Amino acid sequence: MTKKALVVGISGQDGAYLAALLLSKGYEVHGTSRDCEVNSFSALESLGIRDRVKLHSMALRDFRSVMFVVDRLMPDEVYNLSGQSSVGLSFNQPVETFESIAVGTLNLLDVLRLLRISVRIFNSGSSECFGNTESPADENSPFHPRSPYATAKAAAHWAIANYREAYGMFACSSICANHESPLRPERFVTRKIVRAAVRIAGGGGRLNLGNLDIQRDWGWAPDYVECFWRMLQMDAPADYVIASGETNRLSDFVEEAFAAVGLDWKDHVDISADLMRPSEINVSRLNPSRVGRELGWTAKYRMREVVRMLIRHEMDAGERSASRAEHNAQEAH
Repeated sequence: MTKKALVVGISGQDGAYLAALLLSKGYEVHGTSRDCEVNSFSALESLGIRDRVKLHSMALRDFRSVMFVVDRLMPDEVYNLSGQSSVGLSFNQPVETFESIAVGTLNLLDVLRLLRISVRIFNSGSSECFGNTESPADENSPFHPRSPYATAKAAAHWAIANYREAYGMFACSSICANHESPLRPERFVTRKIVRAAVRIAGGGGRLNLGNLDIQRDWGWAPDYVECFWRMLQMDAPADYVIASGETNRLSDFVEEAFAAVGLDWKDHVDISADLMRPSEINVSRLNPSRVGRELGWTAKYRMREVVRMLIRHEMDAGERSASRAEHNAQEAH
């Protein structure tokens, strides 16, 4: 029989790539957003799959809304990718961040408990929960969140663990490192860097950034969603660190992006104190050995490959836009 998957937060980067993966595996895919009537679902459009996905309006913070959608669909698998996704924005919107991530996850879990359906649920967690990790963190490392976003993700992680242990639910969380793609919203620093590098190479300008000394593990989002799916195919639920295992400075990311367009980043980047966060993770090192050992998954791409793919996509998009503009100008004449 065809499996039915519910992707909560399908309009985002991970939701779109996961939907494409599930469709390729023969799933019937349903997705939710707060109001699907006004959502453009641009990520699904860009992947050419919007018409193949059944879309529903659901407010994850509204228990009745969650109950209505889940009760009507009765999915086999639920992927919770919803919630405010920006660490920086979470400092300005801490309550909205906590409610959309932690309370939303709890609503979803309790609906599944009350309906007593045989369903497997995946929750998208974050390595931000660990805080500073000079030694590579694994699934047994303690959490020390340093942002409202990380605090909310930590609460959601432990809610998943509690429902798994208390009610025997097949519930699991990823502990994901940063993972990028062309579908990243422009508010993310990685997309900001890539767009600026291409723009500056084409006509000048400057790029303002904050702390370039932070160190992160960067991967490729289409690669990571396969691991999400694999986690729900296991015999027993478990949480996994999903990462490339390679840590680099943000300055390395910037250098690679500008080098890809033939520029020295130091000639084009300014540091702004206004872009510094109240508290920051200086170093994030991760140990993904368990996911490789138990799920047979390893990251296909490291930071430098990711940056080059992002730059190439941004340049191709610019060329397509210029070509369309030229064509339209010719049509006008």
